[in-house]
Amino acid sequence: MKKVFQLEELDCANCARKMEEAIGKLPGVENASISFMTQKLTIEGEEARFDEIVGEAQKCISRVERHCRIVK
Repeated sequence: MKKVFQLEELDCANCARKMEEAIGKLPGVENASISFMTQKLTIEGEEARFDEIVGEAQKCISRVERHCRIVK
């Protein structure tokens, strides 16, 4: 399953790269990418665990930029 999410308050391209790497290492994630220019997160992962993956992705994002969040 592949979904695209809008990100709010993403302030730094370097931070986006760190988030992308962390999300890509989560169990069940096949691919993750963040576009700093469009403020979008794309996740490809296991459909059965997708809600869990998105929750874990938000935790990864918050560790890098506390105020950044995924808009569902």
